[in-house]
Amino acid sequence: IPGRNAFGVIPAFVDQPVFAVEEAIFKGEAVAAIVGTAAAIKRFDPTTFPVTWQPLEASQTPDAALAPTSHFIQPGRPKNTLVEGHVERGNATEALVGAVHTITQRFTTPFIEHAYIEPEAGYARRVGDRVEIYGCTQAPHMDREAVADILGIPRGDVRVMASACGGGFGSKLDLSFQPFVAIAAWALNRPVAIAYTRTESMASTTKRHPSDITITVACDLNGKLRATDFEGVFNTGAYASWGPTVANRVPVHASGPYFTPNYRAHSKAVLTNNPPAGAFRGFGVPQSMVALECTLDLLAERAGMDQLEFRLLNALRNGQPTATGQVFQMGVGIVECLEALRPAWEKAKQPQLRPPHIKRGVGLATCWYGCGNTSLPNPSTIRIGITRDGDVVLHQGAIDIGQGANTVITQIAADAFGIPVHQFKLVGTDTDKTPDAGKTSASRQTFVSGNAAKKSGEALRAQILREANVSDDAKLTIADGKITIGNRTITLHDRPVNPHGYVFMAEETYDPPTKPLDALGQGEPYAVYGYGAQLVELDVDIKLGTIKLIKITAAHDVGRAINPMLVEGQIEGGIAQGIGMALMEDYIPGRTENLHDYLIPTFGDMPEITSIIIEVEDGHGPYGAKGLGEHVLIPTAPAILNAIRKATGALVRHLPATPDKVLAAIHEVERS
Repeated sequence: IPGRNAFGVIPAFVDQPVFAVEEAIFKGEAVAAIVGTAAAIKRFDPTTFPVTWQPLEASQTPDAALAPTSHFIQPGRPKNTLVEGHVERGNATEALVGAVHTITQRFTTPFIEHAYIEPEAGYARRVGDRVEIYGCTQAPHMDREAVADILGIPRGDVRVMASACGGGFGSKLDLSFQPFVAIAAWALNRPVAIAYTRTESMASTTKRHPSDITITVACDLNGKLRATDFEGVFNTGAYASWGPTVANRVPVHASGPYFTPNYRAHSKAVLTNNPPAGAFRGFGVPQSMVALECTLDLLAERAGMDQLEFRLLNALRNGQPTATGQVFQMGVGIVECLEALRPAWEKAKQPQLRPPHIKRGVGLATCWYGCGNTSLPNPSTIRIGITRDGDVVLHQGAIDIGQGANTVITQIAADAFGIPVHQFKLVGTDTDKTPDAGKTSASRQTFVSGNAAKKSGEALRAQILREANVSDDAKLTIADGKITIGNRTITLHDRPVNPHGYVFMAEETYDPPTKPLDALGQGEPYAVYGYGAQLVELDVDIKLGTIKLIKITAAHDVGRAINPMLVEGQIEGGIAQGIGMALMEDYIPGRTENLHDYLIPTFGDMPEITSIIIEVEDGHGPYGAKGLGEHVLIPTAPAILNAIRKATGALVRHLPATPDKVLAAIHEVERS
């Protein structure tokens, strides 16, 4: 390693070596890279590589890692605790004692694999004293910084160009193939390419954090929530990755989109000898909502209330403080989402004729999700320029991993500038050519990069209107090397250009307004939250324990639907992953490292989906828009578990709800 043999996504937690030195602390960790022609690599037998292994005792669960006799996974991390998070408001302990109805439950979730269509792949080449990397990523500027440190060269000497990314869902925020191809290309001065096999991908890359959550929720006689107490332990694997983000985001969100006057939530990320657990669509919030929403269903029943009415009674409203004390005067859309489900809820509750061994169940769950980094700077920069030929060029560095960033951000820029979308020429993500639009994660790109695109479009329009000395509402057209504004014309061919080659140019940055959290987690972690609610109808075969999903109705508040078709695509994709989380996905290190033993939903598992787009305008979002990408996954699993319970009386507390677990839960209810 020419520079630093370490990488990570959070500066204070850069702890993962490119190549392990003396000791590999999880099975999929790299110890060397073999470089050769395609023919040589095909002949290579890994068993002939001169490495000697000595098995060491492994701690694969938080309980094992936290035991007094456990070895340290990493030096300098005493007690194998990576980080802890905490949010507290009011006095949950006292409120629980005085509450009329109280429910306590424990839930666990396993490692979950991202299972994107495209495994990690890319190439690198050395160009003089620079290195260029091309491949799949969600964070090109972060990749550039990390690779520069690994090579020991200035960051400006690393160029990262993003390929069309065949799915990411969070795992491609971390480095994978990039250091290997960069080091080899640098040393050999030859282009070097790699494509992970599916097994290599599943063995070595990040996963969703397994969780072990105990939650207590209480309400008064009328069903009003009084208190929530939440304790979550998250298996963060061998290295930090996004573990600190999960530990900090979970306590903020574990109240759900409900007004909870007394609240305490604590989380802990524990190091183990497993693949690193990192970002996966929700950063720990899906796990916490399984616990909260399933417990709320039980609490509503205990209070003698309809589950929808119970949620509406307690839903957060404008002007009410969140668990962190933040107050939104507009944009809180959870009531609208729940009300949108009312017709489907009333219809689904009607009696259904079924064979005796088939039981129909109907379940609800909600979500909320903060868009962007938690109480941290989160800027995005977008550049738009006009050439002498009249080309309007959008330098759009927000990675499109299938969610539609290229489309939506161009739409926003077009509206702000005042020309049709088709007139823009897009320069895709290239750290030499596109400003830093930040990572594609945390449902931030429509909100943050969208705002930057809006500001850039407006700034460019203002330049041209000033040049022509016309009013703000003048119509603008660009054709044949000329800009026409009203009855004025600006000829572009003979005008000077700036260093970027543009006659007119605007480059604007947007950073959401947030405030740090104090020691009790009070503050303003996000400028914008998105909201949603889902209704699941399913059948349970109580003889076999199998589940057949019938219909899912999903209502999601997006503030403003910039592109309704993309909104529906996000909802359906998120629901598919939520179904996998609920019913089948269970990654076991060393055992389920292929898509035969690790099951994910297929089209045959998908029910009818009805998407209801709710638009409760937000004051910060571009044209009122909010993020959506992660929200849509969050309610699906708890809604499915609630529907199973309504059908059978049995609550599955340990995901996934495979037939054996469903049958065991049913038999437990029968015995009691």
